[in-house]
Amino acid sequence: MKNLTIIVAFIGMITLQSCSTNNDPAPIVDNDTISEVFEYGNVNFTTGNGFSQILTYPHQIYTSDMVLVYRLSGIFQGEDIWKLQPETFFFDDGTLDFEYNFDFTRFDTNVYMDGFDLANVSTSYRLGQVFRVVIVPGYFGNKQSSANKVNFNDYNAVIKAYHIDETKIIKVQ
Repeated sequence: MKNLTIIVAFIGMITLQSCSTNNDPAPIVDNDTISEVFEYGNVNFTTGNGFSQILTYPHQIYTSDMVLVYRLSGIFQGEDIWKLQPETFFFDDGTLDFEYNFDFTRFDTNVYMDGFDLANVSTSYRLGQVFRVVIVPGYFGNKQSSANKVNFNDYNAVIKAYHIDETKIIKVQ
């Protein structure tokens, strides 16, 4: 009988050790995954460069990272207006349509214009453009619930969602 009591007590101790009153998962703190922004000013699209510019990153990114590209399209009430790429333009007279588009690698982003008669697109669209390349670790992009989905069209929402400090934007020459 003594042995049976010891065995029951032993099993009870093992069972009760695995119980926990805290059902909340521990918060995940990720201190080495950082979203960042690279800004490229004075980007020119000409016949000489095939209406394309390579924007080289200051350092290599991970293969799993997401890349978002925004173009400075204007300023309203002192605030920059950033448009997510690709961006397509259709004009009322129907004679001109073109788009900005991009592709990327771990080392750079190729931003280019695509369309008809690009040489005759106004210089205000071809010369002196400013682009921001936003690098978002793939982990964050894949872990969004539908309730917490970031509106990638809204540059400010992206900056806020990924805790990007705009004073730390890397300006690349």
